[in-house]
Amino acid sequence: MSSSSDPSSPSSDPSSPSNLATTLTAELDALLRPADEDLLARFPGDLRGRQPVHTVYVPADAFDAGLLPRWGQQARAALDGHEPLLAGLLGRRAEDVLPLVGAKLDREPVEDLRIDLEDGYGQRPDDEEDAHVRAAATGLARAQCEGQAPPFTGIRVKSLEAPTRARCVRSLTGFLATLLEAGGHLEGFVVTLPKVTSVAQVEAMVLACGRVEDALGLPGGRLRFEIQVETPQSVLGPDGTALVAPMIHAGQGRVSALHYGTYDYSAFCGIPAPFQAADHPVADHAKLVMQAAAAGTGVRLSDGSTNVLPVGSPEQVRTAWVVHTELVRRALERGYYQGWDLHPAQLPSRFGATYVFYREHAPAAGARLRAYLDGVGGAVADEPATARALSDLLVRGLDCGALLPQEVDDLAGVPVDELLALARPRRG
Repeated sequence: MSSSSDPSSPSSDPSSPSNLATTLTAELDALLRPADEDLLARFPGDLRGRQPVHTVYVPADAFDAGLLPRWGQQARAALDGHEPLLAGLLGRRAEDVLPLVGAKLDREPVEDLRIDLEDGYGQRPDDEEDAHVRAAATGLARAQCEGQAPPFTGIRVKSLEAPTRARCVRSLTGFLATLLEAGGHLEGFVVTLPKVTSVAQVEAMVLACGRVEDALGLPGGRLRFEIQVETPQSVLGPDGTALVAPMIHAGQGRVSALHYGTYDYSAFCGIPAPFQAADHPVADHAKLVMQAAAAGTGVRLSDGSTNVLPVGSPEQVRTAWVVHTELVRRALERGYYQGWDLHPAQLPSRFGATYVFYREHAPAAGARLRAYLDGVGGAVADEPATARALSDLLVRGLDCGALLPQEVDDLAGVPVDELLALARPRRG
C-alpha cells in the first residue's frame, strides 16, 4: 500500500504541516474575505492616467474661448522678457530646460483650468452670476470644439455651506446644462468643491452629482469632484479624527483629488497674513494628513498657490520667481505633484522648476530601475516599492514634457507601457 493511502502517513494526517497549512489558509481566506474586498474597494491603487502639474484658476467673468492662447502668449512674453532671470534661478540645467519650457508654452501652456465662481470671482447678484455661468460654459464648449481647451478643465462652485448652498447648486446645474447644449463635453472635467467642513457635505455632493446626471442623461458616476481642504475641520474633526479620510470614502468613487487652500486654511488657523504660505508648518501638517488619507485610494493631491505674482519691475519679477520656483521644488520633493497658478507669468517658473526637478533626478532613477529589473543590484538596495517610485518619476517627467520619449526609453530600458504598469500598479 502506498504511503498516500496509509492513514498513518503525514500526508493524510490533519495535523501534518502541509495539511494544517492548507486548512488554515482556507479558514483564514474565509475569515479575511470581507476585509480583502473592502481593501480593494477603498484602496485600489494609483490612477494610471496623467496628473497635471498645475491648476490655473481664472474668474468666470474673465474666461472666454481664447484664454488658452492668450495665457500662452503672455507667459511666453514673460519668459522672453526675463529669460536671464529665470536661467539664473534654474542653474546649470537652464540651457537644457529653457527650450523645453518655451516649447511647452507654445504647445500647452495650461494643463488644467478651473473656471472660478468662488473666492476669485466673489459675490454677485444672481442674474449676473447666471449670465457669467452661461457665457463661461459656452466659451469652454467653443474652446473644446476649436481645440483650444486644456486637456483638463472644470469649475469651482461656491461651497455647500448654508449661505451659499443654493448658489452652488444653481451654478453647477446651469454650467453643465449650458456646456452640453453648446456642444461641449465632460472629458477631463471635474468640479471643485471648496471649504468642505463635514463628511455630510461630501455625501450631499454625491447626491447632487447623481441627480444632475439623471437630469442631463449622463452615465452614472460620470461627474467627479475635488475636495478643497481649506478649513481645519477637514483635517481635524470635533472628535479628534482626521475627517479628510472618511470624506474620500464618502465620495463613493467620485472624489478625484484633494486640493490644499493655502490662504483660507492659514487664516482659519490664525496665521498672520505676512506668514501665510504653502511652506508654513500649518500647511505642512495639513498636507501630510491629506497625503496619508489619499494614499492608495486613487485620489490625487494638489498643493496650493502663492499670491506673490511676477509682475512689475525686473526685481519684482525675480523675487516672485524665486518664491515660486522654491515652492514648486519643495512640493515635488514632498510628493505634491500639482499646485495652483494664478497668473500667466507664473507658468515659466512652474514649468522651469518642474522640468529641472525631473531632468535632475531622471538619470539616477533610470540607472537604479535598470539595476533592479536586471537583478544586478547597485549602490542602493531597492525594493519593489522603490522601483514603483522610480518608474513613477520617469512617467511623470514624460507626461509633463520634461523628458522626451526617447530619453525615457534610454533611461529605463523598458517600453513606456511597461514603465507605466510598474509605476502605478492596481490592486486585484
